[in-house]
Amino acid sequence: MALHSKILLGLLLGALAGIAANLGLGPTDPIVVGLDHYLAAPLGQVFLRMLSMVVMPLVFASIALGVAGVGDVRKVGRMGAKTLAYFLGTTALATGLGLVLVRIVGPGNHISAEVRDQLVADYTSTSAGNLATATRGVEFGVETLVSIVTRNPLASAVSGDMLGVIFFGLVFGAALSMIRADRAQAMTTWLEALNDVVTRIIDMAMHLAPYGVAGLIFGVTSRFGFALLAPLGLYVGLVLGALLLHATLTMSLIIRLVIGMSPLQFFRRIRAALITAFSTSSSSATLPTNILIGEQNLGLPPQICGFVYPLGATMCMNGTALFEGITLIFLCQVFGVQLDVGQMAVVMGMAVLTSVGAAAVPGGSIPLLVGMLAMFGVPPEGIAVILGVDRILDMARTAVNVLGDHTAAAFIARSEGLWHPRMLPPAP
Repeated sequence: MALHSKILLGLLLGALAGIAANLGLGPTDPIVVGLDHYLAAPLGQVFLRMLSMVVMPLVFASIALGVAGVGDVRKVGRMGAKTLAYFLGTTALATGLGLVLVRIVGPGNHISAEVRDQLVADYTSTSAGNLATATRGVEFGVETLVSIVTRNPLASAVSGDMLGVIFFGLVFGAALSMIRADRAQAMTTWLEALNDVVTRIIDMAMHLAPYGVAGLIFGVTSRFGFALLAPLGLYVGLVLGALLLHATLTMSLIIRLVIGMSPLQFFRRIRAALITAFSTSSSSATLPTNILIGEQNLGLPPQICGFVYPLGATMCMNGTALFEGITLIFLCQVFGVQLDVGQMAVVMGMAVLTSVGAAAVPGGSIPLLVGMLAMFGVPPEGIAVILGVDRILDMARTAVNVLGDHTAAAFIARSEGLWHPRMLPPAP
């Protein structure tokens, strides 16, 4: 059985087992808690940790090699501008779609005050830690841009500051391309060796993926089941529907008209990455798989994969921006805050810009949402209303983010004349 089939099977079995445990025994039953604590959660965490431990060296090595491999720093600047424009353009399309749908459906208008108070009461205790973390260090404006230039790349790697590591990798690769070739060769060889070692670790981790995915999804479904979705069904359905519509309509049109490839064929070739993204809820954890699939299943040049995918893991956040826009409007409706058309435009701009700075880890957009809620007069504690279902939505929006990464890499490779759909390798 192919690896992606094993991962999908693990996802289905874990979900079914979790729902059965939730409905049959209940989320607080000692057996269910024990299974999650001693078996499912450790399996999922081992899988996530194996992927996470290689993210920073992979980002640095792949970015530096990608920039150095291009050679001409001016060409890197052109590719960077083109990549950023693609990220922002597709993110704006996703956000606009989400805001139109949430304005039409108005999910928050269907939630009674009693239900709202009960949800806040239910999740205040579980969300207190998240709220405390989220309200610290939320920055917007010039400081956010300045902080991208890291003072200490090692400290950035330790703290998980991927933008800092990306910036250092970009500068390092650009400088590497500007020194004498004989001096640069030694460092290039070392970076290639580091990249090969990290790729081998990824391969080892992916053999654990079916079990890790099953453990992760069991923890979610055994805890929440179906009951939590009932009062928020319209909101959840709207977010999932908007994400699906963006993937199957907006992105499919880009794949067909801009990349020049059949959307179904494109989706089939990247399905393992989409499943990994859905199960881990982390663009960072999916980054190793993205690069592997981009090179092997799509046949994209390594220098393009090393350049675009690490940037996309932090900056291509189609699904996150769509989710943020819908969620902000939804919570405004729940708390009776009415927004006019001008304010909706501000919401769209904020969703696009803040999604770029969202951490590429599960729940990474929550701190930004807390800051945005305060800007529009909604109590920050209101985030507790959606925290219970955020994990489910996080999985879906991460898959859309990763889809955007792959379309961006294919678009950049084709626009640079380095790849064409006719160059696809044999189907995996």
